[in-house]
Amino acid sequence: MNILKNFSKEGQKLPMFGIGPYLIYGTAFLNAIVIVLTSYIFKVGIMEDIWVWIFRIAGGLVIALGVFIWYIGAVRSDMDENITENKLKTDGIYSWVRNPMYTGCWFIIIGISFMWHNYWVLPMIIVDWAIITIVLKNTEEKWLLDVYGDEYAEYKKRVNRCIPWIPSKKKLEL
Repeated sequence: MNILKNFSKEGQKLPMFGIGPYLIYGTAFLNAIVIVLTSYIFKVGIMEDIWVWIFRIAGGLVIALGVFIWYIGAVRSDMDENITENKLKTDGIYSWVRNPMYTGCWFIIIGISFMWHNYWVLPMIIVDWAIITIVLKNTEEKWLLDVYGDEYAEYKKRVNRCIPWIPSKKKLEL
């Protein structure tokens, strides 16, 4: 039994949710472990004074950005329709980042982690990115390449996996 099979339509080639929930909950859990260990058990890396507010304001801004990116990618993009119709989504926010829902969740996790104003959460940005990259390269990107072939290979060359970037005109003309 494949728990990743969550098709909503006959002939749909990709699962609606894929590896996403496992990846995001796992990453969030790892960040929670780091916060608990550093802030409550070992009590190391806790910042004070102005740094508390800098981290909390930055965290709030990153959370807001993450919610915005996730909302545009998940709700406003009609991605569900593209999945059920077996169409590769490359416009809108998907022309800025290939995985806006993962990016949004990643930013939300980073922002929440910042609320503990502990400098040990900073390396977690890179650790989270590495985990997301490794998992996506070995799961969803392989699935998409199998389904869309050269179209997806060209799309990967133009658009970043997790870090949103305004597409350049040169990349758009390809």
